[in-house]
Amino acid sequence: MYTMRPTDLLPPQRAAVLAFLRGELAAGRAPSLAEIAHAFGFASRNAAQKHVQALVAEGWLEQVPGHARGLRLPGRPDQLPLPVLGQVAAGTPIGADIGSDELLLLDRALFSDKPDYLLKVKGDSMRDDGIFDGDLVAVKRARDARNGQVVVARIDGEITIKRLERGKARIRLLPRNPEHAPIDVRAGQDFAIEGVYCGLVRRG
Repeated sequence: MYTMRPTDLLPPQRAAVLAFLRGELAAGRAPSLAEIAHAFGFASRNAAQKHVQALVAEGWLEQVPGHARGLRLPGRPDQLPLPVLGQVAAGTPIGADIGSDELLLLDRALFSDKPDYLLKVKGDSMRDDGIFDGDLVAVKRARDARNGQVVVARIDGEITIKRLERGKARIRLLPRNPEHAPIDVRAGQDFAIEGVYCGLVRRG
């Protein structure tokens, strides 16, 4: 356990970095070293890394193992670091833009189950389930789902979010907007469930 010092005893630049990070983390954003360097005009990420490592070593911040952006405020173990991995279609299926470097720190209590990642919604086919264009949906990785669950599914390499309907002879993906047609999964199509919906984040 670290004994905290008053922040005015920190070197001025390090105190400024800490204040910046506290503000970003409190808002649910975990900035990258490049973003910290840009915010303070550092010539490289190395200077930002030295400040971050010192703040972690002194107990001002905590580092979540295995996450490049996994900083969090001390005493907040219920914060989940969730990467935004791309887009998911609430409409016609689209390819997921996997590889986004955005990571959000979110309260575990926001979700019905612990999610693994976030996807940005594009389209309005799930509006009657309260999922709108621009929302971030939280997804728990899964290869199967119950009938009636909202799922993220892959069809011929493209990604969509819909309500799953399993029949004896077919699988359908149902929109929640009468302006959109259901998607019937045909025999021979490359189809897989990628995950189940756990909740959403709506940014102002």
